[in-house]
Amino acid sequence: MIAVLLVDGFEEIEALMPVDLFRREGLNVKTVGVSGKIAVGAHKIPVVCDLISHEVPLDEVSMVVLPGGMPGALNLDASAFTDEIIHAVTKNGGRIAAICAAPLVLGRRGILEGKRATCYPGFEGELKGATVTDEDVVTDGNITTARGMEVALAFARELVQIVKRA
Repeated sequence: MIAVLLVDGFEEIEALMPVDLFRREGLNVKTVGVSGKIAVGAHKIPVVCDLISHEVPLDEVSMVVLPGGMPGALNLDASAFTDEIIHAVTKNGGRIAAICAAPLVLGRRGILEGKRATCYPGFEGELKGATVTDEDVVTDGNITTARGMEVALAFARELVQIVKRA
C-alpha cells in the first residue's frame, strides 16, 4: 500500500497529483489523515481521507509520500505518526518520498545523510547531511525528493515508474 499523508496546511497539488496517477495505474494508494478524517489544504481545500492514522496497516505500507505546503510540512514534522510510518516503511524495505518543504522532515531525522536530495528553495539548510541539488526530482536509493508544486507531475511520474519497475 502507498500512503499519502495529509495534514492541515498540505499543498494540494503535491498530494493529489501522485494519488491521481497512482490510481490511474491501478495501484493501491490511500490518503491518510494524520490528525483526522478531513484535512484542509494550504489553499483551504478540504479533502476527505481514505483512512486516519490509526487505521493504517503499517506492515503493508511500501511507500509513504509527504506533501509539502505550509504549515503542512511543519505539521508533518511535529506528528508522532510521521515517525511511526517512516519507521514502518523503512522496516518494510519501502520508499520514502517528499516534495517541496517536506524533505525537511527527512533532514531533521537524519534520513538524508549521504543522499542526494532537493527541496523548495530556502529549505536547503534543513536537509542535514544531504548533498543538495537544484534538480527538479531526485531519487537516491529508497528516497525521492522534489522541489515543489511546479514539478508535482514529474514527481508523481517518477514514483509511478519506480513502483512499476519493482
